[in-house]
Amino acid sequence: MAAPVDLELKKAFAELQAKMIDTQQKVKIADLQIEQLSRMKKHSNLTHVEITSLPDSTRMYEGVGRMFILQSKDEINNQLLEKQKTADDKIKELEQKKTYLERSVKEAEDNIREMLMSRRAQ
Repeated sequence: MAAPVDLELKKAFAELQAKMIDTQQKVKIADLQIEQLSRMKKHSNLTHVEITSLPDSTRMYEGVGRMFILQSKDEINNQLLEKQKTADDKIKELEQKKTYLERSVKEAEDNIREMLMSRRAQ
C-alpha cells in the first residue's frame, strides 16, 4: 500500500511545484506591471503639476507619433488626469490579482500538508 501513497504524494507535489512556479511568474509579471504603471502615473502627475503653473495663454502641443498637435491646456490636463486615474485602477486590479494568486498557492500548500498529516496518522 505504500507504493500507491508515494505515487499519489509525488503527483501532488509535482502539481504543487508546477502551480507555484506558474504563480510566481505571474506575481513577478504583476509586480513589473505595477511598477511600470506607477512610473507612468508619477510622470503624468509631474507633467500635470508643471502645466498648471503655466499661464492659460501658453501654446501646448501633444506628441502623436512623429508629429505634434496643438491642444488646449484644459485638454492636456484632462488627458493627464485620465491617465493617472486609469493607472490607479489598473494598479488596484493587479494588486487584487496578486493577492489572489498568493492565496491560491498558500491554499495548495495547506492541502498538501493536510494530505501528509493524514497519511502519517494512518
